[in-house]
Order: sequence, then structure tokens, then C-alpha cells
Amino acid sequence: MSGPVIRPIQKKDNEQLGKIIRSVLIDFGVPKVGTAYEDVSLDCMYETYQKEGAAYFVVEENGTVIGGGGVAQLDNYNGPVCELQKMYFLPEARGRGLGTQMIDTCLASAKELGYEQCYLETMSYMEAAQKLYHRYGFSHLEGPMGDTGHYACGVHMLKEL
Repeated sequence: MSGPVIRPIQKKDNEQLGKIIRSVLIDFGVPKVGTAYEDVSLDCMYETYQKEGAAYFVVEENGTVIGGGGVAQLDNYNGPVCELQKMYFLPEARGRGLGTQMIDTCLASAKELGYEQCYLETMSYMEAAQKLYHRYGFSHLEGPMGDTGHYACGVHMLKEL
């Protein structure tokens, strides 16, 4: 048995990660339309994050991926703003400080990539996630920035890097 490790995504993680993200979204009752659930990238996460200005990390424990999160340029927005993307964890990964470690990893990567602000979207009832984001200095916005296509997400937040 080995403890959880955060590492860059590998091609072999694609299938497992797609299943994890869809499973978590279903567990939280997230609509399948207008959210990450319908993103074509869920089946090719490794390839999606190989572009310039993007990074994605997974949490692996005992050879199994149990969560992930990443950053990339905010879609349809000009300027040095990234989006914290696809940060989801299986139930066994929650409450163990892994979300904190993942945000640390993602924000450090965002700074290295030259971003000045980090944006995110989430569902209004995902209160534990919002508390975590607040602790990191994310503040609520009146509406969305850019256009991610996730129109069902009612909470928009931004943090200065």
C-alpha cells in the first residue's frame, strides 16, 4: 500500500479518468447537459491537456487513479486567465486534504505557465468545493467570464495569481 501521489496525466489514465469524472458528476446530481458531463474531452483528457498553456494532474493511490484536476487557458477569453478545470475526486479521495494538494499543484502550474488570474465554475450546491475555493482566495463574480459552454454552472469565481 502506498499513499496518494499527484502526478501529471498519462495517456493510460484516459479511460479511468473519464469514468471517474462522469461518476462524480452523477453522484452530485449535476445535469448532463450544459456541464462538463457532455465535454468530448472526457474520453481524451491526456490529449486535451498536451496543448500549450495547459496542465492536468491525477491523484493515484495503489496504482489506481482516484481523482484529478488541471488548468488551461479560459475558453473564448483574451488575456492571461486560466480556468481550474475538471477537478473531481472519488468518495475515497475526499476529506483527506487531496483537494488542497491538487489546488496547490494546479495554481503553481498556472503561475509557471504565465497566467495572472484563475477562473472557475461550479454548481451552487457544491458547498464544500466553494469553501475550499474561498480559502484559496477565490471570490464570486456576478456572471461568467469567457464561454466554457457550461451554462448550467451557476457559480463563477476568480482569483489573482
